[in-house]
Amino acid sequence: MVVDLFKLKGKVALVTGGSKGLGKAMARGLAEAGADIVISSRHENELRSALDEILQGTAQQGRLIVADMSRREEAKRLARCALEQMGRIDILINNAGTNLPEPIDEITDAAWDQVMEINLNSVMALTRALVPQMKSRRWGRIIHISSIMGFVSKQGRNAYSATKSALLGLARAGALELGPFNITVNCLAPGPRRTRGSGVAPCQRRRQLHYRPDLGSGWRLAGHVASRIDIRFVVSHANAWARLFTQTF
Repeated sequence: MVVDLFKLKGKVALVTGGSKGLGKAMARGLAEAGADIVISSRHENELRSALDEILQGTAQQGRLIVADMSRREEAKRLARCALEQMGRIDILINNAGTNLPEPIDEITDAAWDQVMEINLNSVMALTRALVPQMKSRRWGRIIHISSIMGFVSKQGRNAYSATKSALLGLARAGALELGPFNITVNCLAPGPRRTRGSGVAPCQRRRQLHYRPDLGSGWRLAGHVASRIDIRFVVSHANAWARLFTQTF
């Protein structure tokens, strides 16, 4: 049946930045589809309450791992711990990110390096660590969470936009390399969204975005439900054909 193509029973998903906002919403969607879940962030108390919400009403297993993605070694440890605890990772959602707005002539090396490490370098390190075991099973789904700011930008978003644009290139290269192993690599590029972590985007901001012709027509204001549906499609068996799928929402 068609509906079976969207089931993830027997799969294990790792979602970084999974304790709140978009990450938690996506983890919930994956659990609802039948995947076991590993979530990570820097704060154990937030992870514990989030994992309870993510698994509520499902029969899935879940684990939490505290990890600071601003440190390269922590990304490697996260991969190692996730594999030790769950035995496999089939679905990787690289969602952890940060934003430190500064004008280009005032940006500090420390701020630039921190944004690069969390938003880009940790994605590379975690993906690099988990791809070999996906290759061995000839199945995997990797999602990099970019941003609408990877296509357009605004004042002060120099480091943030640079990293989010870079994720698009990383996904394109990864899709070409890993497609022959039945591993898809895709990007989602969220815009303003309604989640408990981010709140509702101000009406004025939404109106401004509607009049930005450089955004095109492929984005929408998304919330919990939309995020869960989008991620279930991109990682499902139904999406085996999409070696590179960049969706703004």
